[in-house]
Amino acid sequence: MKTLYLRPGACSLAVHIVLREIGEEFDIAEVDLMTKTLADGGDYLAVNPKGQVPALRLDDGTLLTEGPAINQYLGDTYPGCGLLPAVGTIDRYRVLEWVNYIATEIHKNISPLARGGIKAEDMPAALKTIESKFAVADSGLSGRDYLTDGGFTIADAYLFVVAGWMPMIGIDSGKFPNLLAYKARIASRPAVAAAMVAERLV
Repeated sequence: MKTLYLRPGACSLAVHIVLREIGEEFDIAEVDLMTKTLADGGDYLAVNPKGQVPALRLDDGTLLTEGPAINQYLGDTYPGCGLLPAVGTIDRYRVLEWVNYIATEIHKNISPLARGGIKAEDMPAALKTIESKFAVADSGLSGRDYLTDGGFTIADAYLFVVAGWMPMIGIDSGKFPNLLAYKARIASRPAVAAAMVAERLV
């Protein structure tokens, strides 16, 4: 059985959501990212030398890391779930376009704030940058339920998670009405609700 290494509410939630969307059975191992230990006291660095989440132990024992890569693997491994369009189609690259934007423009800019790595005098500029990145996503959701035409995908799982961090870093999500409605819509999906409950987020 697969094992998902996660920290509740972290970016690993996107993989957790995807696993539940595909109906895959898996175990959960919570990670303390400060001490790099597992709930049972084990050394997480012995599992994943990167020391970050998510990591997914596959059925054959292989360890896969980095959330976007894990979710792409899951989307390709379970094509019938429709979470990632087929190789060679423009629809696939639209999904991956959003995944890369979320990873490199939104997630990357939020991480220093979440870790407390921004000086007080630099906070206004940092928040302005992040808000400009969320504004792109908000605009992209205008008049649509999901980021792309094919319905819920791995990109939506990822955006839902990082958009959920807005209150934590002091961004008023009310500035982004499309994102606000989107978060509520995604949260109502059974797989998403189950993942949130399992991580004690609701």
